[in-house]
Amino acid sequence: MPGVNTRYRCTACGNLTRFDVTISRRTRAFHHYSVGGELSIEDEEVLSESVDEILCRWCGTGASVIAITADEAASASAPADAEPG
Repeated sequence: MPGVNTRYRCTACGNLTRFDVTISRRTRAFHHYSVGGELSIEDEEVLSESVDEILCRWCGTGASVIAITADEAASASAPADAEPG
C-alpha cells in the first residue's frame, strides 16, 4: 500500500513538492450515532488502497512523476553550489 511518506519527483520539470494524488481506499469502520443523530466514526481500518493518479502541480504531467526515496529527495533538494562546512 502507498504510504503517506512516499515522496515524488517530476522528471519533466524537477518538482519535488507539489502533486495532486488521487487515491482509492476501501475501508471498514464502526459508525456510532449519538441519540441526537451525530455520527462518530471509530475503529476505521483500511482494507485496500491504491494510487489512481499522480499529477505534477507545476507542469500538469502525470507521465513523468516517479516515486523516490528520502535520500534521493534530500540530495535533489540540496543546493548544487553548497560547500561542506
